[in-house]
Parts: sequence; C-alpha cells; structure tokens
Amino acid sequence: QVQLVESGGGLVQAGGSLRLSCAASGSIFSINAMSWYRQAPENERELVATLTSGGSTKYADSVKGRFTISRDNAKKTVYLQMNSLKPEDTAVYYCHTGVVTTYGAHLGVWGQGTLVTVSS
Repeated sequence: QVQLVESGGGLVQAGGSLRLSCAASGSIFSINAMSWYRQAPENERELVATLTSGGSTKYADSVKGRFTISRDNAKKTVYLQMNSLKPEDTAVYYCHTGVVTTYGAHLGVWGQGTLVTVSS
C-alpha cells in the first residue's frame, strides 16, 4: 500500500506565500514524476506543476514565475512553494505520483487534497 499525505494549505491574503508538502510512504521501490494539481469549485482538476525523477519541471502558464516545485528524494517528499498568491489560486491542491512498489506493481497515487484559500 502506498499513501500520499499533503500538508501546508490554509488561508492567506493576496500577495502572500504558502508552501505545500506531500510525503509518500508505504511499499515504494521507486518514484517517478511527482505533480501538483488543483481543483477550484465547479472547475475541472488541472495540472499545476510536474517534476520528473530526472529533474525536469513543467508549470501551468498561470503559475509560471510564482510557483516552484521541488523534491527531496530521501524523504520521498515533493514541495510546492507558492508566492505572490492571487484569489484565483484558491482551490484544493492534490499531489500525484507514479510509483513502482516493492512487489513490482506500477501505481498512480493521489493524495487527499489540501485547501488553499487566497483572500483579496
């Protein structure tokens, strides 16, 4: 079994910063790309940022220059540093990763989500 646990969400004023964390645990042999998605009310879930195991990054145009994704492989943790937050960044943020388990299964895993609310 593999789990992702997110933390770091909360309420912040526009222009402020938050850092989200997502820690993976369980029967993990290796971790592939780690990503952050978000879903605002009445919107579809959208990709915010991806960081591959090789270190390549990809960001949604709406967050480029403001958000930074990083990972600590030893801690099996991915972070999302969010600066210059805007009210339109308000959403539930989800972590996602692909893993290979110790018993050879390839799994896609989602975290439970953490709410980010940006007030104007």
